[in-house]
This record gives sequence, structure tokens and C-alpha cells, in this order.
Amino acid sequence: MLKITNLAFSYTDKPDLFEGINLKIVPGRICGLLGKNGAGKTTLLRIITGLLFPKNGTCLVDNKTPTKRHPSFLKEIFFLPEEFYLPELTIAQYLKIYAPFYPRFKKDAFLAYLHEFDLSLNENLQEISHGQKKKTLLAFALATDCKLLLLDEPSNGLDIPSKSQFRKLLASVLTEEKTIILSTHQVRDLENLIDTIVILDNGKIAFQQPVDEIARRISFNEVRDIDIKKVLYREKILDGYKVVSENESKFESPVDFELLFNAVLAEPEKINALFLEKRGKYE
Repeated sequence: MLKITNLAFSYTDKPDLFEGINLKIVPGRICGLLGKNGAGKTTLLRIITGLLFPKNGTCLVDNKTPTKRHPSFLKEIFFLPEEFYLPELTIAQYLKIYAPFYPRFKKDAFLAYLHEFDLSLNENLQEISHGQKKKTLLAFALATDCKLLLLDEPSNGLDIPSKSQFRKLLASVLTEEKTIILSTHQVRDLENLIDTIVILDNGKIAFQQPVDEIARRISFNEVRDIDIKKVLYREKILDGYKVVSENESKFESPVDFELLFNAVLAEPEKINALFLEKRGKYE
């Protein structure tokens, strides 16, 4: 389990980026970490990996402190940053060097993922395209069988067929013991996978809820005319409005991730208030 308590962080000679962040993510979840540019998504991932040190507060992963970088912690976490460098090795050489760091690494699965991405062990990592490098690292990440996967903008650089293949492979590796955090701007690429949404804004967690709970409590619609008293947030479109309102029906509403994100940034108190009401109304 990932547990962050009252965490504060700032870069040298700059104002605090985070102030009193609290976050808990249980295993068996694919969490979508959303936020505007500069909100601190990548910074938060680096704090979770122990690459950055919080100014105050705590970050624990399975009751281990990431900044200690203990081998028992490192073998259970894989972080794929948006920007990366790969050495001049073949994929086979990369596999031989780095796979031993992960005790449960699944070589057969890695080979299957490479095949799915139309890659071979003989490829030289310095001679293939950025998209092919990304697919190699994604295949490696999934094959590590780590309990915690942190993927920063994983769909960037992938073509449309590769995005579809990645979604299929990611869904196949999730277990009750794993936690997967996807930091992304390309939410439409991954929205069918994400089951928990976390939104960063103004140095805090502006919103955190499971997708199924969002679907029960919030309604997302396109309408020609709006009832101002019932609408929590609206966006003008060609033939009317996209609106966010309380879900007053007994049926779950398909979640519009982009509309929800914009609504949370514009009306955080109104949106969060829906989740403070008695659950019995929705049961």
C-alpha cells in the first residue's frame, strides 16, 4: 500500500510545490494521476521512488521509506519516466544486465511482450526509434512483476496500434497485489483502464475517488438547455453544453474524464461535496 501523510516538498529557492499532501492507494488498483503542466505529477512519482526527498511529512510504500532505497524496496518498484536514456546495447544485453535486479522477472512474458510490439532481442537500443525504445521499456516494466509500477506518460510516443497493445498488456498484469500509477495528459488513451482518479492542483490532492463511485454520484451529459440550479459545471459546445451534475438516478453514468478534470479544477468544493454525503442515498 502507498501512504503519503502531510507531505510538503519544494525545489531549492522556490516556493513549496506541495503543501500537506495526503494520499492512500491500495493494491489492485490502476490509478490515473492527473494535473496541469507544472502541477507536480512527475515530482510526486520521484518522491514515491525515493529519488526526491520531502521537506516534511512521510511517504511509505508497504511500510518502507523510499528515500532509504533499501534493496527490499527497490526490487518491488519500477519507475518509467517520460524522458529516459538507454545505453548502446541490444535488447538481449539489456535484459541480461537489468533483469537480475527483479527476482520475479518473467523472461517468457518479456519475450511475448516484445513479440506483441513487433520487436526482437537483436535490436540495438541506440538504433531504434523513440517509440520502439518506449515499447521495449514498457515490456520490461510489465515483465518485472513488481508490486508497484509508476509510469509517467506511458502512451506518449506510441502509435495507435501500440497504444491498443499496451492497454491490453497492462490490463493483463494487474493483480490484487499490484499497484499501478499512470501519470498522463493523454487520459483518453487510458481511461478504460483507470479505476481510481487522483487530481493534483495548487500543491494539494484536489480530488481522489474510485471511478465506480464517481459514476454513481456524478452525471455527465450533453444538453441543449441547462438548469443552472442543478448544474455543477458546464462547458459550451456547438449544439449546447457539456454538463456535470449530481447523479440522481439509480444508474451509473459513463465517466467523462476530461470533463471531470475541468470540473474539479473549476469547482473543487462542489464536486467533492457530493462524496461527503451519506452513502445510503446511493446504495
